[in-house]
Amino acid sequence: MSFSLNSIRVDGKDVLPLIEGGKGVAISTGASTGAWASTGGIGTISAVMADSYDEHGNTVPHEYSGKTRLERHHEMVNFSIRGTIDQVRKAWEISKGEGLININMLWELGGAQEILHGVLEKTKGMVSGITCGAGMPFKLGELASKYGVNYYPIVSSGRAFNLLWRRAYKKSADLLGGVVYEDPWLAGGHNGLSNAEDPTKPQDPYPRVRELRSIMTKLGLDHVPIIMAGGVWNLKEWKDWIDNKELGLIVFQFGTRPLLTKESPISDSWKKKLMSLKAGDVLLQNFSPTGFFSSAIKNSFINELLGRTERQVQIGPIADEEFNTQLTVGRKKYNIRGEDYAKANNWIAAGYDMAMKTPSDTLMFVTADKCAEIRTDQKDCVGCLSQCRFSSWAENEKNTTGKLADPRSFCIQKTLEAVAHTEDVDNNMAFAGHNAYRFGSDPFYSNGFVPTVKQLVERIVSGD
Repeated sequence: MSFSLNSIRVDGKDVLPLIEGGKGVAISTGASTGAWASTGGIGTISAVMADSYDEHGNTVPHEYSGKTRLERHHEMVNFSIRGTIDQVRKAWEISKGEGLININMLWELGGAQEILHGVLEKTKGMVSGITCGAGMPFKLGELASKYGVNYYPIVSSGRAFNLLWRRAYKKSADLLGGVVYEDPWLAGGHNGLSNAEDPTKPQDPYPRVRELRSIMTKLGLDHVPIIMAGGVWNLKEWKDWIDNKELGLIVFQFGTRPLLTKESPISDSWKKKLMSLKAGDVLLQNFSPTGFFSSAIKNSFINELLGRTERQVQIGPIADEEFNTQLTVGRKKYNIRGEDYAKANNWIAAGYDMAMKTPSDTLMFVTADKCAEIRTDQKDCVGCLSQCRFSSWAENEKNTTGKLADPRSFCIQKTLEAVAHTEDVDNNMAFAGHNAYRFGSDPFYSNGFVPTVKQLVERIVSGD
């Protein structure tokens, strides 16, 4: 079936109401974004530790030399600025002025505002807008106003947007390009589940988006598009949303499907993995050091994290009626519950003979090699987040959260750099939306077909 899509006008251009979602470390690049913009849509470059190029066009590896976390944090910021500038320029050259180019920022990235300032200073006239989520980016509108670009906050509820508007965005209303509603149960990467929402009980996005539109209309923003993100595979399944008076102007964002294109920089092994996924092979979990839930492909990396959480026992500060049994691990003694003694010893006997304390007053049992890896990763922290529960780094005066580092989490910079630049998709975090299993059943991808971005957009415009 075919759709007659109405264009939207942004920055003086009529563009397709189709946006490429920004994806992680070095995944949404100038090559994929430029190709998407070339089709007349809006492409999105990830500004999170983007790759830069040398004079020969080769990718420059992110090698850290700083002796302290703060020094490495500054290196990370500079890597992100230089890389994003290179990616924007590449997208601009590829798109030849067609479509539009946005940049995407994880608000909880360490130095997020510094990076955005550094990029926008050097890419004037090339960047149309900033998309930003994973946190409450109150200063996003102010920052966008400084450079005259549009801004697109990512929210998962009308309540969140209302708070952003009343506290900050009403001062820069003219540059609000759109509001991204990201389904927290279906989107890939970091998701905005609130404490009041059950990760195991997905909610229908329609009433949530309808509520968001109602709030926006009351604020005089009925003309501002809502961008539906998360769970969007094709347009025919969303035909009731198009030209819907209750929802108003709707634009659709595609994050997962652009992973499987010729321009996508992900490895061949990652692309093959996407083709083989089954329903349920993407897990919504809260291992991320950001503290947010995130969705990623179930693999050995995820299974190892699940194993860490399962191999835990509660410990008490003193021996008492509840913690009445003493467990010896190495040279240390711990007070645990009697019913936990046998399973703790079974884990130790199975080779998980290193006990690591967690902020939840538990002992987590891992192998000696894994314990050493966790300690090394924590020591080598590059300060990539505004605050990190894995390493206890924080972007504050003391550069610490003041809390015990949590060994149940992981170094997100390390694994996202690795999955972006190697063929190892099984032992690293690979973000994906929950519809990724559809690559294996959609006839468009029959016999391992990998489309160009142009072919993918044409397919999407057709309804499929």
